Amino acid sequence: MQQTKNRWLIALSAIGIHICIGSVYAWSVLTKPIMEAMGFSLKDVTWTFSLAILFLGLSAGFLGSYVEKYGPRRSGLVSATFFSLGMFGTAFALKQESLTLMYLFYGVIGGIGLGTGYITPVSTLVKWFPNNRGLATGLAIMGFGFASLIAGPVMQLLIAKYGLINNFLILGCVYFVVMVSSALYLEPPKTAPLPENPTKHTINQPLVTGPQYTAKEAMHTWMFAALWWIFFTNITCGIGLLAVASPMAQEVIKMSPLEAASMVGIIGLLNGGGRIAWSTLSDYIGRRNTYVLFFAIQIVAFYLLASVTDSFMFQALIFIIITCYGGGFSCMPAYLSDLFGTKQLSAIHGRILTAWGLAGIAGPLILSLIYERTHSYSLTLYFFSGCFVLSLIIALILKFKTEK
Repeated sequence: MQQTKNRWLIALSAIGIHICIGSVYAWSVLTKPIMEAMGFSLKDVTWTFSLAILFLGLSAGFLGSYVEKYGPRRSGLVSATFFSLGMFGTAFALKQESLTLMYLFYGVIGGIGLGTGYITPVSTLVKWFPNNRGLATGLAIMGFGFASLIAGPVMQLLIAKYGLINNFLILGCVYFVVMVSSALYLEPPKTAPLPENPTKHTINQPLVTGPQYTAKEAMHTWMFAALWWIFFTNITCGIGLLAVASPMAQEVIKMSPLEAASMVGIIGLLNGGGRIAWSTLSDYIGRRNTYVLFFAIQIVAFYLLASVTDSFMFQALIFIIITCYGGGFSCMPAYLSDLFGTKQLSAIHGRILTAWGLAGIAGPLILSLIYERTHSYSLTLYFFSGCFVLSLIIALILKFKTEK
């Protein structure tokens, strides 16, 4: 049976969903306007973001099986409904000046939309691009990383022109239309796509053949536990750094607020760019080698960042770390498919994403606790460097134990 849909339009639909839900990374743009309008504290407003990331991970973990059972179209529509409802509800919460409602709508309901939408296209894309799994998943997850570059300025413009509450109403409508349109085009291939060049394959790039694990079977393997831990470590350290990148730049190397804001913009660009660059590279050098590289690089980068005072070197190290942070997201679905197959990839990927939910709380919490006691970022950065030593050892064990 011939394929009836264009796989590049399938990839574009995946990007459409991810570029909408990825706007959560632009939350910091909303922080100050919400504080000023509602009188909430920084801690109160920041918890909204933490809750959204927590429920992203939890919903991805619990709803991965739903995606596999009902397909990407239905799960994409569920994501669009929850995420848009979260935006509309947040507008209502701000109108009522209710912190509890903001937590419920943006954090919990919006977070469920985030988690469902994040895993929706992954398994489908891997099946459409069997010999370029890294590139395929990187394309979609790149959209999530790039989203803040678009959403941040748009939010600032909407707030300035139409007000804070209308900003959420307008975005809720736009996100619903884009996500529904994207979801309606998504579907798995009716037959397995043939490789573009069946006589040549890249190094360490498995075909769709091989063991096909269920989510339950995968979770009972040591490989799943190892991948969960290295994913958790990469996100904890990366998101901890993201949470303080601007104030740390101003405090450590005396950047002006404007310069720090420009640096944060570049961070958003590299967060997205790192996802597609590293995932594409992983198709050639293999996912095992890619994760070994991630942790070797970050051991050195975090260690040097703890003592650097030069502006150029400071920014270079942060940019390198952020590419590894983004790449860790985009390479994970392909790594999971390498080890566990594509039979229940969305469900398995969802279970792994519980690490993201917990890391979204652990990273900023660890950093703030150590900073409050030492009034320095250095000890935290040394601690993160040490965490990557353990992750490098685990990544090496995974590499040598699973290469065959």
